[in-house]
Amino acid sequence: MGTTESTKVFIEDKDIPWEQMDTGVKRKIMAWDENLMMVKVLFDTGGVGVLHQHYHSQITNIESGVFEIEVDGVKKKLSAGDGFYIPPNVLHGAVCLEAGVLIDVFSPMREDFIK
Repeated sequence: MGTTESTKVFIEDKDIPWEQMDTGVKRKIMAWDENLMMVKVLFDTGGVGVLHQHYHSQITNIESGVFEIEVDGVKKKLSAGDGFYIPPNVLHGAVCLEAGVLIDVFSPMREDFIK
């Protein structure tokens, strides 16, 4: 999925299917190349992004909703318009307090997300 292909330079949400991840959590892999990936994650109230870590840098924007975000043992309640940064190999997770959407950006891209 290169960024020079016309269908990937312009990313249209309606053309990308949701993948069911866990109860109350779905994602769309919006676009990627070997250096960068953007993923949209939809949470129902009570949905959980379990604590995990990976070698990728991650920046997340909270598009909508309210979340309790945990990064390296520190928890903070964040809502639409807020964001957070996760350095490589740092334990992190999320609990959705009010249904919403997270926009995750990873560098390099998450190879494990591609089937």
